[in-house]
Amino acid sequence: MPQDTQQTQLTVVTDETFAATVLASARPAVVDFWAQWCPPCRAVSRHLAELAEEFGAAMLFATLNTDENPVTTRAYGVLSLPTLLVFRDGEVVGSIVGARPKNHLRLSFARHLEP
Repeated sequence: MPQDTQQTQLTVVTDETFAATVLASARPAVVDFWAQWCPPCRAVSRHLAELAEEFGAAMLFATLNTDENPVTTRAYGVLSLPTLLVFRDGEVVGSIVGARPKNHLRLSFARHLEP
């Protein structure tokens, strides 16, 4: 994991748990596709941990290690890291590729909370 704070604030998903955790989620879900060797991924993971606290139970924040979970990574066509995909009702409704400032992420995610 990129940092220790992810253990308590971000839900770790794998190829095996992705469908049950993300696709079946009753609330919008943000999935952080990352890798240990990716420096920008560490910055994004810090932002996501903070945003997970801000958004609370309104949105699920999850993290998926692309090196350890190639099936899901390929299924969603993730080619660049970090990639953030936003899911609602099991469908991708938003994406952000590359590191972005926390405020940009906050505004992008908040859009998906409205019906």
